[in-house]
Amino acid sequence: MTAPASEPPQVDKGQAEKAKAKKRAQARAAFLRETVRWHWISAAICLVGMILFAVTGFTLNHAREIQAKPVTVTRAGEAPAPVIAAINAARPAGGALPATARDWLGKDMKIKVPAAAAVEWSDGEAYVALPGPGRDGWVSIDTETGAVEYESTSRGWIAYLNDLHKGRNTGVVWSWFLDIFAAGTIVFCVTGLILLWLHSHARKTTWPYVGLGLVIPFLLALLFIH
Repeated sequence: MTAPASEPPQVDKGQAEKAKAKKRAQARAAFLRETVRWHWISAAICLVGMILFAVTGFTLNHAREIQAKPVTVTRAGEAPAPVIAAINAARPAGGALPATARDWLGKDMKIKVPAAAAVEWSDGEAYVALPGPGRDGWVSIDTETGAVEYESTSRGWIAYLNDLHKGRNTGVVWSWFLDIFAAGTIVFCVTGLILLWLHSHARKTTWPYVGLGLVIPFLLALLFIH
């Protein structure tokens, strides 16, 4: 006689559901851990920058009340013949000041002129604008007599920090930092939103508060900005 074929074991539906629930819980826990990880990393990287931008946001908003006392420094001198010759040789190309002129200005006049600083060439004059965060300045060189005039006006540390906030006259490297900082802040905010969502079932006021953060500025802009 042929032995009867054995029937496949019956899968307990309850156990299958428990296994699926366990997998979902494990996946959620892993996702939560990864979100928390990116949240605290972005927070650590952006912490100082966010404090700086919050403080300078306040100072910019109250720029009229926060009075600065500009300090102006002027210098005058006369460039030697080799420097004037180098400047006149560079003039036809219409580019930056030659290294010889920049070196002399730095050593003898204590005037730092970046290599990339644009020069406004005119008859008998080379004029270089020297703006920077919290300050403005310029240097003018007479290409015939060698007479040098320099002026720099500083508006203080608050103006300096405000210009860092705005990216005014801060250069390419700071511009890159602002882009990276913006990306890091977005990561911080998005991961924070995800954490709010993951914990919202236990905190019933989560979405009302998030809604207030959206509605209040919208209403203020709609009602009071014209």
